[in-house]
Amino acid sequence: MPINITMPALSPTMEEGNLSKWLVKEGDTVKSGDVIAEIETDKATMEVEAVDEGTVAKLVVAAGTEGVKVNALIAVLAADGEDVAAAASGAGSAAPAPKADGAAAPKAEAAPAPAQSTPAAAPVTAAAPASVSSDGSRAFSSPLARRLAKEAGIDLSAVAGSGPHGRVVKSDIEAAVAGGGAKAAAPAAAASAPQASAAPAPAAAAPKGASEEAVLKLFEPGSYELVPHDGMRKTIARRLVESKQTIPHFYVSVDCELDALLALRAQLNDAAPRKDNAPAYKLSVNDMVIKAMALSLRDVPDANVSWTDSNMVKHKHADVGVAVSISGGLITPIIRKAEEKTLSTISNEMRDLGKRAKDRKLKPEEYQGGTSSVSNMGMMGVKNFAAVVNPPHATILAVGAGEQRVVVKKGEMAIATVMSVTLSTDHRCVDGALGAELLQAFKGYIENPMGMLV
Repeated sequence: MPINITMPALSPTMEEGNLSKWLVKEGDTVKSGDVIAEIETDKATMEVEAVDEGTVAKLVVAAGTEGVKVNALIAVLAADGEDVAAAASGAGSAAPAPKADGAAAPKAEAAPAPAQSTPAAAPVTAAAPASVSSDGSRAFSSPLARRLAKEAGIDLSAVAGSGPHGRVVKSDIEAAVAGGGAKAAAPAAAASAPQASAAPAPAAAAPKGASEEAVLKLFEPGSYELVPHDGMRKTIARRLVESKQTIPHFYVSVDCELDALLALRAQLNDAAPRKDNAPAYKLSVNDMVIKAMALSLRDVPDANVSWTDSNMVKHKHADVGVAVSISGGLITPIIRKAEEKTLSTISNEMRDLGKRAKDRKLKPEEYQGGTSSVSNMGMMGVKNFAAVVNPPHATILAVGAGEQRVVVKKGEMAIATVMSVTLSTDHRCVDGALGAELLQAFKGYIENPMGMLV
Protein backbone atom coordinates (compact mmCIF):
# COMPACT_ATOMS: atom_id res chain seq x y z
CA MET A 1 0.00 0.00 0.00
CA PRO A 2 1.50 3.41 -0.92
CA ILE A 3 2.33 5.72 1.97
CA ASN A 4 1.34 9.37 1.64
CA ILE A 5 3.67 11.98 3.14
CA THR A 6 1.85 15.19 4.04
CA MET A 7 2.92 18.68 5.05
CA PRO A 8 3.77 18.56 8.78
CA ALA A 9 2.74 21.11 11.39
CA LEU A 10 6.08 22.43 12.63
CA SER A 11 4.54 24.61 15.35
CA PRO A 12 1.19 24.76 17.18
CA THR A 13 -0.01 27.72 15.08
CA MET A 14 1.38 26.75 11.67
CA GLU A 15 -1.25 26.69 8.91
CA GLU A 16 1.00 26.60 5.83
CA GLY A 17 4.68 26.61 4.89
CA ASN A 18 7.08 26.73 1.97
CA LEU A 19 8.71 23.52 0.75
CA SER A 20 12.13 25.05 0.19
CA LYS A 21 14.18 21.96 -0.68
CA TRP A 22 13.91 18.22 -1.23
CA LEU A 23 16.87 16.23 0.14
CA VAL A 24 15.75 13.04 -1.65
CA LYS A 25 14.76 12.30 -5.24
CA GLU A 26 12.34 9.87 -6.82
CA GLY A 27 13.68 6.33 -6.63
CA ASP A 28 15.67 6.92 -3.40
CA THR A 29 15.22 4.50 -0.52
CA VAL A 30 14.51 6.15 2.83
CA LYS A 31 14.44 4.84 6.38
CA SER A 32 12.60 6.14 9.42
CA GLY A 33 14.50 9.15 10.75
CA ASP A 34 16.11 10.12 7.43
CA VAL A 35 15.93 13.85 6.69
CA ILE A 36 13.93 14.19 3.47
CA ALA A 37 13.11 17.89 3.08
CA GLU A 38 13.52 21.43 4.38
CA ILE A 39 10.34 23.34 5.23
CA GLU A 40 10.33 27.12 5.66
CA THR A 41 7.83 28.61 8.09
CA ASP A 42 7.33 32.34 8.67
CA LYS A 43 10.24 32.39 11.13
CA ALA A 44 12.61 29.50 10.44
CA THR A 45 13.72 26.75 8.09
CA MET A 46 13.46 23.27 9.59
CA GLU A 47 14.45 19.77 8.52
CA VAL A 48 11.72 17.14 8.18
CA GLU A 49 12.32 13.45 8.87
CA ALA A 50 10.61 10.42 7.35
CA VAL A 51 8.47 8.32 9.67
CA ASP A 52 8.20 5.19 7.51
CA GLU A 53 10.54 3.17 5.32
CA GLY A 54 10.12 2.80 1.57
CA THR A 55 11.10 4.07 -1.86
CA VAL A 56 10.27 7.59 -2.99
CA ALA A 57 7.69 6.95 -5.70
CA LYS A 58 6.68 10.55 -6.43
CA LEU A 59 7.49 14.06 -5.22
CA VAL A 60 4.05 15.65 -5.55
CA VAL A 61 5.06 19.17 -4.50
CA ALA A 62 8.08 20.72 -6.21
CA ALA A 63 10.95 22.30 -4.29
CA GLY A 64 10.41 26.04 -3.91
CA THR A 65 6.62 25.77 -3.62
CA GLU A 66 5.09 28.40 -1.36
CA GLY A 67 1.92 28.30 0.71
CA VAL A 68 1.57 24.53 1.10
CA LYS A 69 -1.21 23.87 3.61
CA VAL A 70 -0.61 21.65 6.63
CA ASN A 71 -1.69 18.04 5.84
CA ALA A 72 -1.52 18.62 2.06
CA LEU A 73 0.02 15.72 0.13
CA ILE A 74 3.69 16.43 -0.70
CA ALA A 75 5.15 13.01 -1.61
CA VAL A 76 4.35 9.29 -1.91
CA LEU A 77 6.44 6.35 -0.72
CA ALA A 78 6.18 2.84 -2.12
CA ALA A 79 6.19 0.36 0.75
CA ASP A 80 8.73 -2.46 0.89
CA GLY A 81 8.12 -4.84 -2.02
CA GLU A 82 5.51 -2.60 -3.65
CA ASP A 83 5.71 -1.61 -7.30
CA VAL A 84 7.11 1.93 -7.40
CA ALA A 85 5.49 2.80 -10.73
CA ALA A 86 2.07 1.72 -9.43
CA ALA A 87 2.47 3.81 -6.29
CA ALA A 88 3.51 6.83 -8.35
CA SER A 89 0.56 6.49 -10.74
CA GLY A 90 -1.79 6.29 -7.78
CA ALA A 91 -0.57 9.69 -6.66
CA GLY A 92 -1.15 11.22 -10.07
CA SER A 93 -4.81 11.91 -9.31
CA ALA A 94 -3.90 14.38 -6.58
CA ALA A 95 -4.80 17.99 -7.29
CA PRO A 96 -1.92 20.18 -8.50
CA ALA A 97 0.23 21.79 -5.83
CA PRO A 98 0.73 25.56 -5.48
CA LYS A 99 3.01 27.21 -8.03
CA ALA A 100 6.69 26.93 -7.20
CA ASP A 101 7.86 30.06 -9.00
CA GLY A 102 6.85 33.68 -9.31
CA ALA A 103 6.84 35.20 -5.85
CA ALA A 104 4.50 37.89 -7.10
CA ALA A 105 1.90 35.40 -8.28
CA PRO A 106 -0.96 34.63 -5.89
CA LYS A 107 -0.57 31.38 -4.02
CA ALA A 108 -2.65 28.50 -5.34
CA GLU A 109 -4.91 26.47 -3.12
CA ALA A 110 -3.27 23.49 -1.41
CA ALA A 111 -3.82 19.98 -2.70
CA PRO A 112 -6.86 18.22 -1.25
CA ALA A 113 -6.48 15.85 1.68
CA PRO A 114 -4.67 12.63 0.72
CA ALA A 115 -7.73 10.52 1.50
CA GLN A 116 -9.64 12.24 -1.34
CA SER A 117 -6.95 11.73 -3.95
CA THR A 118 -5.85 8.16 -3.16
CA PRO A 119 -8.53 6.39 -1.11
CA ALA A 120 -6.46 3.22 -0.76
CA ALA A 121 -3.39 4.98 0.61
CA ALA A 122 -2.59 5.31 4.30
CA PRO A 123 -1.83 9.00 4.96
CA VAL A 124 1.21 9.62 7.10
CA THR A 125 2.49 13.06 8.04
CA ALA A 126 6.24 13.61 7.87
CA ALA A 127 7.98 13.71 11.22
CA ALA A 128 7.76 17.10 12.94
CA PRO A 129 7.70 18.53 16.46
CA ALA A 130 4.06 17.45 16.62
CA SER A 131 2.53 14.00 16.25
CA VAL A 132 -1.06 12.84 16.44
CA SER A 133 -2.09 10.34 19.09
CA SER A 134 -4.63 7.58 18.73
CA ASP A 135 -7.46 9.75 20.02
CA GLY A 136 -6.73 12.53 17.52
CA SER A 137 -5.07 14.92 20.00
CA ARG A 138 -1.74 16.52 19.15
CA ALA A 139 1.35 15.66 21.19
CA PHE A 140 4.46 17.81 20.59
CA SER A 141 7.67 15.83 20.63
CA SER A 142 11.19 15.62 19.23
CA PRO A 143 11.91 13.30 16.27
CA LEU A 144 14.08 11.08 18.50
CA ALA A 145 11.34 10.86 21.14
CA ARG A 146 8.80 9.84 18.50
CA ARG A 147 11.11 7.15 17.16
CA LEU A 148 11.79 5.73 20.64
CA ALA A 149 8.08 5.85 21.50
CA LYS A 150 7.21 3.99 18.30
CA GLU A 151 9.81 1.29 19.02
CA ALA A 152 8.56 0.88 22.59
CA GLY A 153 4.88 0.97 21.64
CA ILE A 154 4.17 4.00 23.83
CA ASP A 155 1.32 6.45 23.17
CA LEU A 156 2.89 9.94 23.10
CA SER A 157 -0.36 11.58 24.23
CA ALA A 158 -0.02 9.80 27.60
CA VAL A 159 3.54 11.06 28.21
CA ALA A 160 4.08 14.27 30.19
CA GLY A 161 6.65 16.35 28.32
CA SER A 162 9.44 18.06 30.24
CA GLY A 163 10.81 20.05 27.27
CA PRO A 164 9.89 23.62 26.24
CA HIS A 165 6.11 24.10 25.89
CA GLY A 166 5.51 20.60 27.25
CA ARG A 167 7.44 19.01 24.38
CA VAL A 168 8.13 15.27 24.84
CA VAL A 169 11.87 14.60 24.67
CA LYS A 170 14.11 11.52 24.85
CA SER A 171 14.35 11.47 28.67
CA ASP A 172 10.54 11.44 28.98
CA ILE A 173 10.30 8.32 26.79
CA GLU A 174 13.11 6.62 28.71
CA ALA A 175 11.33 7.39 31.98
CA ALA A 176 8.08 5.99 30.59
CA VAL A 177 9.81 2.81 29.46
CA ALA A 178 11.54 2.41 32.83
CA GLY A 179 8.22 2.83 34.58
CA GLY A 180 6.61 0.07 32.55
CA GLY A 181 4.47 2.35 30.42
CA ALA A 182 3.58 5.92 29.53
CA LYS A 183 3.29 8.46 32.33
CA ALA A 184 -0.15 9.72 33.29
CA ALA A 185 -1.31 12.74 31.31
CA ALA A 186 -2.52 14.66 34.37
CA PRO A 187 0.68 16.70 34.91
CA ALA A 188 0.70 17.69 31.25
CA ALA A 189 -2.93 18.73 31.47
CA ALA A 190 -2.21 20.83 34.54
CA ALA A 191 0.58 22.62 32.72
CA SER A 192 -1.43 23.17 29.58
CA ALA A 193 -3.41 26.21 30.77
CA PRO A 194 -0.60 28.74 30.34
CA GLN A 195 0.47 27.10 27.09
CA ALA A 196 -2.99 27.52 25.65
CA SER A 197 -2.68 31.25 26.16
CA ALA A 198 0.86 31.33 24.76
CA ALA A 199 -0.18 30.70 21.16
CA PRO A 200 -1.80 33.65 19.39
CA ALA A 201 -5.32 33.19 18.09
CA PRO A 202 -5.13 32.00 14.47
CA ALA A 203 -6.21 34.49 11.84
CA ALA A 204 -7.44 33.74 8.34
CA ALA A 205 -5.23 36.40 6.77
CA ALA A 206 -2.95 39.30 7.54
CA PRO A 207 -4.83 42.45 8.62
CA LYS A 208 -5.88 44.67 5.78
CA GLY A 209 -5.36 48.40 5.49
CA ALA A 210 -6.38 50.64 2.62
CA SER A 211 -7.14 48.77 -0.61
CA GLU A 212 -4.24 48.45 -3.01
CA GLU A 213 -6.27 50.08 -5.75
CA ALA A 214 -7.00 53.14 -3.59
CA VAL A 215 -3.32 53.50 -2.63
CA LEU A 216 -1.96 53.11 -6.16
CA LYS A 217 -4.26 55.85 -7.47
CA LEU A 218 -2.19 58.33 -5.43
CA PHE A 219 0.99 57.64 -7.41
CA GLU A 220 2.07 58.04 -11.01
CA PRO A 221 2.05 54.78 -13.03
CA GLY A 222 5.55 53.37 -13.33
CA SER A 223 6.85 55.29 -10.29
CA TYR A 224 6.72 52.22 -8.01
CA GLU A 225 7.05 48.46 -7.94
CA LEU A 226 4.94 45.94 -6.01
CA VAL A 227 6.78 43.67 -3.56
CA PRO A 228 4.57 40.83 -2.28
CA HIS A 229 4.36 40.30 1.49
CA ASP A 230 6.20 37.17 2.60
CA GLY A 231 5.00 34.92 5.42
CA MET A 232 7.09 36.66 8.07
CA ARG A 233 5.82 40.14 7.20
CA LYS A 234 2.21 38.89 7.24
CA THR A 235 2.75 37.30 10.65
CA ILE A 236 4.35 40.46 12.06
CA ALA A 237 1.45 42.55 10.74
CA ARG A 238 -1.14 40.21 12.23
CA ARG A 239 0.61 40.03 15.60
CA LEU A 240 1.06 43.81 15.89
CA VAL A 241 -2.59 44.48 15.05
CA GLU A 242 -3.63 41.75 17.50
CA SER A 243 -1.47 43.32 20.20
CA LYS A 244 -2.66 46.90 19.71
CA GLN A 245 -6.32 45.86 19.38
CA THR A 246 -6.40 43.63 22.46
CA ILE A 247 -3.73 44.94 24.85
CA PRO A 248 -4.18 48.27 26.67
CA HIS A 249 -0.58 49.53 26.59
CA PHE A 250 0.92 51.54 29.44
CA TYR A 251 4.43 53.05 29.34
CA VAL A 252 6.97 53.77 32.08
CA SER A 253 10.43 55.29 31.42
CA VAL A 254 13.57 55.71 33.51
CA ASP A 255 17.20 56.80 32.98
CA CYS A 256 19.99 54.47 34.13
CA GLU A 257 23.64 55.42 34.65
CA LEU A 258 25.96 52.95 32.92
CA ASP A 259 29.46 53.86 34.10
CA ALA A 260 29.70 51.16 36.79
CA LEU A 261 28.28 48.54 34.40
CA LEU A 262 30.72 49.49 31.63
CA ALA A 263 33.64 49.27 34.04
CA LEU A 264 32.56 45.83 35.31
CA ARG A 265 31.98 44.61 31.76
CA ALA A 266 35.51 45.63 30.74
CA GLN A 267 36.96 43.95 33.83
CA LEU A 268 35.07 40.69 33.20
CA ASN A 269 36.03 40.60 29.52
CA ASP A 270 39.69 41.22 30.36
CA ALA A 271 39.56 38.29 32.82
CA ALA A 272 37.91 35.88 30.35
CA PRO A 273 39.89 32.62 30.01
CA ARG A 274 41.16 31.86 26.54
CA LYS A 275 40.36 28.74 24.53
CA ASP A 276 41.89 28.03 21.12
CA ASN A 277 43.47 31.50 21.24
CA ALA A 278 40.05 33.18 21.66
CA PRO A 279 38.26 34.43 24.79
CA ALA A 280 35.69 32.00 26.25
CA TYR A 281 33.15 34.82 26.24
CA LYS A 282 32.77 38.48 25.34
CA LEU A 283 30.06 40.25 27.28
CA SER A 284 27.96 42.97 25.67
CA VAL A 285 25.83 45.59 27.36
CA ASN A 286 22.81 43.75 25.96
CA ASP A 287 23.85 40.54 27.73
CA MET A 288 23.88 42.43 31.02
CA VAL A 289 20.51 44.06 30.22
CA ILE A 290 19.02 40.59 29.70
CA LYS A 291 20.36 39.40 33.04
CA ALA A 292 19.17 42.55 34.83
CA MET A 293 15.68 42.15 33.35
CA ALA A 294 15.53 38.48 34.36
CA LEU A 295 16.59 39.23 37.94
CA SER A 296 14.07 42.07 38.13
CA LEU A 297 11.26 39.73 37.06
CA ARG A 298 12.43 37.29 39.72
CA ASP A 299 12.39 40.03 42.36
CA VAL A 300 8.99 41.38 41.25
CA PRO A 301 7.12 38.14 40.49
CA ASP A 302 3.74 39.87 40.14
CA ALA A 303 5.06 41.43 36.92
CA ASN A 304 6.25 38.08 35.52
CA VAL A 305 2.79 37.13 34.29
CA SER A 306 0.57 36.53 31.26
CA TRP A 307 -3.09 37.49 30.91
CA THR A 308 -5.89 35.07 30.06
CA ASP A 309 -9.63 35.69 30.30
CA SER A 310 -9.93 33.19 33.16
CA ASN A 311 -6.65 33.35 35.07
CA MET A 312 -3.46 35.26 35.67
CA VAL A 313 -0.58 33.02 34.56
CA LYS A 314 2.28 33.54 37.04
CA HIS A 315 5.54 32.23 35.64
CA LYS A 316 8.10 30.46 37.83
CA HIS A 317 11.07 31.50 35.71
CA ALA A 318 12.14 34.53 33.69
CA ASP A 319 12.31 33.40 30.05
CA VAL A 320 13.52 36.56 28.34
CA GLY A 321 13.02 37.00 24.61
CA VAL A 322 15.46 39.23 22.74
CA ALA A 323 14.37 40.97 19.53
CA VAL A 324 16.77 40.18 16.67
CA SER A 325 16.50 42.01 13.34
CA ILE A 326 16.70 39.67 10.34
CA SER A 327 16.10 40.11 6.64
CA GLY A 328 12.42 40.90 6.09
CA GLY A 329 11.46 41.35 9.74
CA LEU A 330 12.47 40.29 13.23
CA ILE A 331 12.38 37.27 15.50
CA THR A 332 12.63 36.92 19.27
CA PRO A 333 14.78 34.00 20.43
CA ILE A 334 14.41 33.23 24.12
CA ILE A 335 16.96 32.84 26.92
CA ARG A 336 15.23 30.29 29.17
CA LYS A 337 15.58 30.62 32.97
CA ALA A 338 17.78 33.64 32.42
CA GLU A 339 17.67 34.55 36.12
CA GLU A 340 19.62 31.37 36.90
CA LYS A 341 22.31 31.72 34.24
CA THR A 342 25.68 33.42 34.46
CA LEU A 343 26.49 36.40 32.27
CA SER A 344 28.95 34.32 30.23
CA THR A 345 26.32 31.64 29.60
CA ILE A 346 23.78 34.24 28.51
CA SER A 347 26.37 35.87 26.24
CA ASN A 348 27.35 32.64 24.48
CA GLU A 349 23.74 31.45 24.22
CA MET A 350 22.65 34.77 22.76
CA ARG A 351 25.49 34.75 20.24
CA ASP A 352 24.44 31.27 19.04
CA LEU A 353 20.72 32.11 18.94
CA GLY A 354 21.37 35.39 17.14
CA LYS A 355 23.46 33.70 14.44
CA ARG A 356 20.91 30.96 13.84
CA ALA A 357 18.09 33.50 13.88
CA LYS A 358 19.71 35.40 11.00
CA ASP A 359 20.13 32.09 9.14
CA ARG A 360 16.46 31.22 9.92
CA LYS A 361 17.58 28.01 11.61
CA LEU A 362 15.83 28.43 14.97
CA LYS A 363 13.51 25.71 16.24
CA PRO A 364 9.96 26.80 17.21
CA GLU A 365 10.60 26.16 20.91
CA GLU A 366 13.55 28.58 20.72
CA TYR A 367 11.39 31.58 19.79
CA GLN A 368 7.85 30.75 20.96
CA GLY A 369 6.58 31.51 24.45
CA GLY A 370 8.75 33.40 26.93
CA THR A 371 7.58 35.60 29.79
CA SER A 372 8.96 39.01 28.77
CA SER A 373 11.26 40.49 26.16
CA VAL A 374 13.95 43.08 25.48
CA SER A 375 14.28 45.24 22.37
CA ASN A 376 17.60 47.09 22.18
CA MET A 377 18.09 49.77 19.53
CA GLY A 378 20.92 51.52 21.35
CA MET A 379 23.54 50.21 18.92
CA MET A 380 21.64 52.08 16.17
CA GLY A 381 21.95 55.38 18.00
CA VAL A 382 18.29 55.49 19.07
CA LYS A 383 17.90 57.51 22.28
CA ASN A 384 14.51 56.18 23.36
CA PHE A 385 11.42 54.47 21.95
CA ALA A 386 8.38 52.47 23.06
CA ALA A 387 8.01 48.85 21.97
CA VAL A 388 4.78 46.92 21.31
CA VAL A 389 3.96 44.16 23.82
CA ASN A 390 4.34 40.71 22.25
CA PRO A 391 1.52 38.47 23.60
CA PRO A 392 1.46 36.34 25.70
CA HIS A 393 4.07 38.58 27.38
CA ALA A 394 2.81 41.31 29.69
CA THR A 395 5.95 43.46 29.41
CA ILE A 396 8.66 44.46 26.94
CA LEU A 397 11.67 46.66 27.68
CA ALA A 398 12.81 49.14 25.00
CA VAL A 399 16.49 50.03 25.46
CA GLY A 400 18.08 53.18 24.05
CA ALA A 401 21.70 54.18 23.50
CA GLY A 402 24.11 54.93 26.30
CA GLU A 403 25.34 58.51 25.88
CA GLN A 404 27.24 61.02 27.93
CA ARG A 405 24.93 63.53 29.61
CA VAL A 406 25.19 66.22 32.22
CA VAL A 407 23.73 65.03 35.51
CA VAL A 408 23.47 66.63 38.95
CA LYS A 409 25.17 64.80 41.81
CA LYS A 410 25.19 66.24 45.34
CA GLY A 411 24.20 69.61 43.97
CA GLU A 412 26.98 69.73 41.38
CA MET A 413 27.04 69.05 37.66
CA ALA A 414 28.87 65.96 36.45
CA ILE A 415 29.21 63.87 33.29
CA ALA A 416 27.74 60.36 33.28
CA THR A 417 26.93 57.72 30.65
CA VAL A 418 23.15 57.46 30.71
CA MET A 419 20.79 55.00 29.04
CA SER A 420 17.03 55.63 28.73
CA VAL A 421 14.71 52.61 28.88
CA THR A 422 10.93 52.41 28.46
CA LEU A 423 8.82 49.56 29.79
CA SER A 424 5.63 48.81 27.85
CA THR A 425 3.11 46.84 29.91
CA ASP A 426 -0.20 45.07 29.44
CA HIS A 427 -2.26 47.26 31.78
CA ARG A 428 -4.71 44.42 32.41
CA CYS A 429 -2.14 42.61 34.55
CA VAL A 430 0.77 45.03 35.15
CA ASP A 431 -0.44 48.36 36.52
CA GLY A 432 1.59 51.56 36.46
CA ALA A 433 2.84 51.18 40.04
CA LEU A 434 3.86 47.56 39.44
CA GLY A 435 5.60 48.54 36.21
CA ALA A 436 7.48 51.29 38.08
CA GLU A 437 8.53 48.77 40.74
CA LEU A 438 9.90 46.47 38.05
CA LEU A 439 11.81 49.34 36.43
CA GLN A 440 13.27 50.41 39.76
CA ALA A 441 14.56 46.88 40.30
CA PHE A 442 16.06 46.93 36.79
CA LYS A 443 17.70 50.33 37.39
CA GLY A 444 19.19 48.97 40.62
CA TYR A 445 20.92 46.09 38.84
CA ILE A 446 22.17 48.30 36.00
CA GLU A 447 23.63 50.95 38.31
CA ASN A 448 24.97 48.41 40.85
CA PRO A 449 25.93 45.56 38.49
CA MET A 450 27.90 43.55 41.07
CA GLY A 451 24.47 42.38 42.24
CA MET A 452 24.20 40.36 39.02
CA LEU A 453 27.24 38.27 40.00
CA VAL A 454 26.00 37.00 43.37
